[in-house]
Amino acid sequence: MSDVSDISRVEQPMPPVLSHRRILLLMAAVLIIGSAIGFIFVSGQFGAGVVFGGGLSFANYYWLKVSLKKLFAAALAHGGKPKLLAVRYFVRYVALGSVLTVVSLTNIVPVVAVILGLASFALAIVVEGFVRLFSSIFNSGKI
Repeated sequence: MSDVSDISRVEQPMPPVLSHRRILLLMAAVLIIGSAIGFIFVSGQFGAGVVFGGGLSFANYYWLKVSLKKLFAAALAHGGKPKLLAVRYFVRYVALGSVLTVVSLTNIVPVVAVILGLASFALAIVVEGFVRLFSSIFNSGKI
């Protein structure tokens, strides 16, 4: 029989801490590459749309970070469900939708380019996942 009978006593390795700085750098790299491709292969307006969407993506990231921090801090302090702060969390989507609507109606830049710029966060998360996956495979020595 095993010396350790309680599973909670077995020391589990902690997952690595998510690096916000690396994700932001990956977002910036994705935006630089995407906007360069847009400027070179499509048009200047398309490249500018990717840059604009990337700016919205960074703003969305920080807005989400701040609103979630406030939401959880209020929930811990009061022990309940802070309804007003939860509404502010969803206002972010309304604001982004409004900006996309204005861009679509005015045709300043292509909406597709702005949406691709907004997707830079998602692509940065996918790249981060691949980096972690392959680094864990190669660091464990089991290939």
